[in-house]
Amino acid sequence: MKIFIKNFLTVLFVAAAFASCDKANDLVIAPNGNAVTLASSASTLVPAPADSNNVAMSFTWSTPKYSQDPSLYKYVIQLDSAGRNFSKAISKTVIGTLTTSFTAKEINAIALGYGFNFNSPYDMDARVISSYGNNNEPYISNTVKFKYSPYKIPPKVPTPTTNKLFLVGDASQGGWNNPVPVPTQEFAKIDETTYAGIFNLVGNKQYLILPLNGDWSHKFSVNTSTVPSAGGDFGYDLSTNFNGPANDGLYKITLDFQTGKFVVVPYSGNLPANLFIVGDATNGGWNNPVPVPSQQLTRLNSSVFKVTALPMTGGKQYLLLPVNGDWSNKYAVQDNSLPGLSAGGDFGYNNPQNFPGPPASGNYSLTVNFITGKFSVQ
Repeated sequence: MKIFIKNFLTVLFVAAAFASCDKANDLVIAPNGNAVTLASSASTLVPAPADSNNVAMSFTWSTPKYSQDPSLYKYVIQLDSAGRNFSKAISKTVIGTLTTSFTAKEINAIALGYGFNFNSPYDMDARVISSYGNNNEPYISNTVKFKYSPYKIPPKVPTPTTNKLFLVGDASQGGWNNPVPVPTQEFAKIDETTYAGIFNLVGNKQYLILPLNGDWSHKFSVNTSTVPSAGGDFGYDLSTNFNGPANDGLYKITLDFQTGKFVVVPYSGNLPANLFIVGDATNGGWNNPVPVPSQQLTRLNSSVFKVTALPMTGGKQYLLLPVNGDWSNKYAVQDNSLPGLSAGGDFGYNNPQNFPGPPASGNYSLTVNFITGKFSVQ
């Protein structure tokens, strides 16, 4: 009887074991998604300012076919200047849709943020990165290329109606006396929204910038004394003086009214008080000292010199001297064989070669800009 009971229990145990070992269902593994294909509505964009709020560019892409509700798919659209592999991309994220668009204002802001010039075409890249809603399984699309020309927007700070700017303050050589000494404390107008000048500044002092010499009614200034002397935001009739640099010396001050930013950097060049032209391209030949005033350039402002109606002999050369009658130092070019250099280009202090004169004899205007380091002949 004991043997029967023992055998019976063994059979029950084995049956229970077989019953508990029924095969489970196979685990379902979701297939991978696909990289999407991106397309754009245009390859060239030249919007007008009046179109700033209109859609300028639309993008569409294929579905990645993830194993998830498509309304949860995540897409990151990236725009960047071409050739940078999206290292400085501006991104826009959308969820659950296969299209998005940018207004002209949005793309214009991106382009200007990259430093693009107004009304000039630039190559740009676009792509989209798809993923699950939780960022899993990302895929990068093809790159779509297009050209964009930024349109001009109103400057952040209104430009001076006088088209002139003057430096005043104890950081300047003229102190707080107003009117200020000109031309040494007058800025040069570089373009429609940019002014710059090279000034001999006194360390640890302050200054303001005036649109009208001799008039305290209005000024360009900053809104707090914490704005660094090296640059920052400025505005019209704000409450605080600019902080000057800590040390005495020559500095270049640049005001960008488009962005509302100013920059102050040490000037490492040699800024002359006077400038004279000498050479066989001139009536005075290589005789030094040169005849004045006919071969002396007029100083227009702190940084630009010009002479007009100067008779020049075609196919000859010249130099520019800071001191009449002295050969010790000169302004010249690095390589006078460069094509087109007779009409203008780069110059420098004590460069090795003479300026090439114009090919034909006649009366010419010569402008020398120490801010840009360029000269032009017309």
